[in-house]
Amino acid sequence: MSGLTPVADALAMMLDGVQPLGQEMVALAEADGRVLADDLVATRSQPPAAVSSMDGYAVRAADLPGTLAVAGESAAGRPALTTLAAGTAMRIFTGGEVPDGADAVVMQEEAVRQGDTVTMNGRVHVGQFVRPKGLDFTEGVTGLAAGSRLDPRGIALAAAMNHATLPVRRHPRVAILSTGDELVRPGQAPGPGQIVSSNAFAIAALVRREGGIPEDFGIVADRLDDTLAAVKRARDEGFDVLVTSGGASVGEYDLMRDVIERMGTRPGFWKIAMRPGKPLMMADLGGTRLIGLPGNPVASFVCSLLFLGPLLRRFSGLVDVMTPTEPAVLGRDLPANDLRADYLRSRLTESEGRLVATPSSVQDSSMIRVLAEADALVLRAPYAEAARAGDPCRIIRLPR
Repeated sequence: MSGLTPVADALAMMLDGVQPLGQEMVALAEADGRVLADDLVATRSQPPAAVSSMDGYAVRAADLPGTLAVAGESAAGRPALTTLAAGTAMRIFTGGEVPDGADAVVMQEEAVRQGDTVTMNGRVHVGQFVRPKGLDFTEGVTGLAAGSRLDPRGIALAAAMNHATLPVRRHPRVAILSTGDELVRPGQAPGPGQIVSSNAFAIAALVRREGGIPEDFGIVADRLDDTLAAVKRARDEGFDVLVTSGGASVGEYDLMRDVIERMGTRPGFWKIAMRPGKPLMMADLGGTRLIGLPGNPVASFVCSLLFLGPLLRRFSGLVDVMTPTEPAVLGRDLPANDLRADYLRSRLTESEGRLVATPSSVQDSSMIRVLAEADALVLRAPYAEAARAGDPCRIIRLPR
């Protein structure tokens, strides 16, 4: 491929040798979005005893139909401590423990209460409206597996299993360095030939979404010593990842390759068979993985989505780290592709129950507005044949 590394090979090299980060204990209330470092085992059964799923009467199924004496009651948190004798019923409320001796519950709408007796004319089956002990989970079972990202549902399960703290992987720390004489920060007035820097903010937002902790190293001018000093700082301060933006191409002011070699290593790859994002590089700085992104904003974002995202998931200990794709159909004709994989900014609609992805007619890698308006990227393999509207395709949904 004319010296270009295929996307799949580059991603494999990016992830090669990366191990999940160490673990720490966090309070349950702080665990949303964190990744479990160990299996989480139930310390109790849920429910801890057989309970009623209805308001009504606990009975022996063999005693019905008939009129039974009412012998006490059982409510949630206030269980009866006596055994239900034959020929009797017990008033019971939803969540109340089914007393020993009872094997069914009759809902109150099907019972007629008169003083200390209750009449139930229908037959019931054993287990009716009874939630058996351990229906949800039993003590000792694995409720949540290591490598799963905690969400509100998982946190609810962890709490129910009686865990106040959880073992999670620590957050990946990511240094973000923008390079280029032409860059100024948002809010500043650009001088002649300058533009406002945007890549660092998009990268930081993606890092946070992936559970990482970004730190903005600011902007360095196109000077080798300044850039080298910033890269050494990220390594020496123990960042897990250093993301640089700009300086990865082949011009006289593209310094990242020289910087990497001054650090005593070589790029794991440089120049990828993809569009946008060909001038992408990776290097291992000894404990810090460097990703050298292109400076064009769209290329920077797409490469972050495809490479930085999976890298952070691997550091976080997730089981499935690959960026998911899904099927759709094309909304317009596309020409045959060349040697590079294409990632086309597209809008999504639905038609006749199908997801339709319509690539923008303009795909220039400098155009942030088109990226902001897009819903997904349409994937086009290298050397893909011309495609027509309605043909199947694969897409990557963009974060919303």
